[in-house]
Amino acid sequence: MVRARQAGDTRQRIVEATLRLLQSQGYAGMTVEAIAQRAEVSAQSVYAIFKSKTGILTALLDQTTFGPDYEDAVLRALSARDPETRLRLAAPIARQIHDAQSATFDLLRGAGVVAPELARLERQREGLRYERQERMITSLRDAGRLGPELDHATARDIFWKLTGGDVYRMLVRERGWSSQKYQDWLADTLVHSLLSLGRPIRLEIGQSQCDASRLGSGGDAGIPTPRRSTASSARSSAGRPRLRAERPR
Repeated sequence: MVRARQAGDTRQRIVEATLRLLQSQGYAGMTVEAIAQRAEVSAQSVYAIFKSKTGILTALLDQTTFGPDYEDAVLRALSARDPETRLRLAAPIARQIHDAQSATFDLLRGAGVVAPELARLERQREGLRYERQERMITSLRDAGRLGPELDHATARDIFWKLTGGDVYRMLVRERGWSSQKYQDWLADTLVHSLLSLGRPIRLEIGQSQCDASRLGSGGDAGIPTPRRSTASSARSSAGRPRLRAERPR
C-alpha cells in the first residue's frame, strides 16, 4: 500500500514537472533529463514509468481530461434513474472533456509539439473516449429506451460522433458558440437521436377525449378522432330546421 502510494506520488511529480517545462521551456526543452531533474527522480525512473515523452504527454492529457471531476460527473449521470436525465447529463461531461482537452492541446501546440505527435495523441483520446462511453449506451439499452431502429453498436457510434471533438471544434472554436450553447444543443440532440420517446396511446371508444401522449390533435398524430357521443350530436343538431314531408292530397 505504501509503495503504491509512493509510485503514484512519483508519477504525479513527473507529470507536474512536464507541465511546468512545457509552459516555461516549450517542447524542445521538455527533455527526459530536464523532467527528471525537476521532478527529483532519475531519468531511468521516468523511462520505467512512461516509456517515452509521448507516454508522459498521454498521462498529462489523462490528468486534465479524465481526472476526478470527470469520474464524479460520470457516476452522477449513470446513477440518474430517468434515462432521459441520464443521457442529458452526458452533455456537460462532453463539454468538460473538450474544454479541458482544448486548453491542453493549445498549450502543446504553443509549446511546439509537432503535428504528427498531436494527431497521434488525439486519436488515442478519441479511442479511449469511445471505450468509456459504452456504459451509458448499455444502461439505456437495458432500460429499454434506445430508439427502436437502433442496435447497440449503431447507438455507440452515434453517441461517440455527436459528443466528439470535431463537433465541438466546429461549433465552439470555428463558429464561436459558447460552451453553454454547445452543451444545451448537445443535450437535446442526444435525446432526439438516441432515445425512444414514444408512450403508449390509449383510445377510449365512444368518449369525447383521447389520451394520446400529448402530441397534438388526433389527425396530426395519426390517431383516429374519437366519435362524438349521441348526446353531443343531438345538441349540435338542435338548432337546425326540420323538413317535413307533405302528405299527398
